[in-house]
Amino acid sequence: MAATYRAVMLTQKGGPEVLQVVEVPVEAPGPGQLRIRVRAAGVGATDLMMLSGSYMYMPPIPFVPGYEVAGVVDAVGDGVAGFAVGQRVAALTVHGAWAEMLVHEAEHFLPVPDGVSDRDAAGVILNYVTAWQMIHRVAQVRAGQTALVTGAAGGVGTAALQLLRLAGVKAYGAASVAKHDTIRSLGATPIDYRAGPIDRLTRALEPAGVDYAFDAVGGANIGRCIGALRRGGLIVGFGFMGAPGQLDKIAMFINIFVGSRLRGRRGTFYGITQLYRKNPTPLREDLPKIFALVADRKIDPLVARTFPLLDARAGIALLMTGTVEGKIVLVHD
Repeated sequence: MAATYRAVMLTQKGGPEVLQVVEVPVEAPGPGQLRIRVRAAGVGATDLMMLSGSYMYMPPIPFVPGYEVAGVVDAVGDGVAGFAVGQRVAALTVHGAWAEMLVHEAEHFLPVPDGVSDRDAAGVILNYVTAWQMIHRVAQVRAGQTALVTGAAGGVGTAALQLLRLAGVKAYGAASVAKHDTIRSLGATPIDYRAGPIDRLTRALEPAGVDYAFDAVGGANIGRCIGALRRGGLIVGFGFMGAPGQLDKIAMFINIFVGSRLRGRRGTFYGITQLYRKNPTPLREDLPKIFALVADRKIDPLVARTFPLLDARAGIALLMTGTVEGKIVLVHD
């Protein structure tokens, strides 16, 4: 075995140019750890936030980004049971996945079943578990209800539309006109958020308002999403890409939790990493359900583009254009 492997290192705050491919020494897994050969890793909004230094769960710079990973077990540390060399596995890593190898605690890994490709396994961990948990654990939707999804053509948005359709929920997806065919293909009714206030546009289709709003935009959009809800309806905020500063984030939390109640609605915030750090059990229960849906062809992860594993720069650059529909995945050749 070679003494080193290659990894993409975030060297400082900035754009794609601060991502550098470096040589890293191969390390043996310690007690309770696995070493895997990475086969695929996701690229998403959280990685972009790390480049700007604004993600609360990022480690000190420099570090190797990569929020989610699929790979093959290469070595097993002492005291680890239930895993074997050659086994396909996946994990929510938060960082470390943009590399040819990864050493990580075994407790974070789950088996990848036959019928789920490495690309799809990496592509569903963050987006589909986020969507599943918002829909089923937070909102607890029921068939026949209605929902508005903002950022509907993005990674979490497309996942949410597929899962809402499976749950029998009538969904409306807010996106630019160029992405409306994608929204329709996922079983939802598109709304052009540029054509006017999202609450007015939604109520033109659902005069009484929708039961749920899943908002990825944040900022001033939160008030409009609350207005799109029926009385007693629920807004779930996630992502908050529209809130770069701490004061902005505080204002949005107040709007979601307090503003919604002042208007006779309900509001909450969902963050997959926050929940996973507090209690890993829900993800360990829900990710196998997502894998089963993929294997049974009940959902088809929308992967907009794949790049070579070490070409994270290109993946981030494409994500920054705002044109991506679905997920970007880095794959090892």
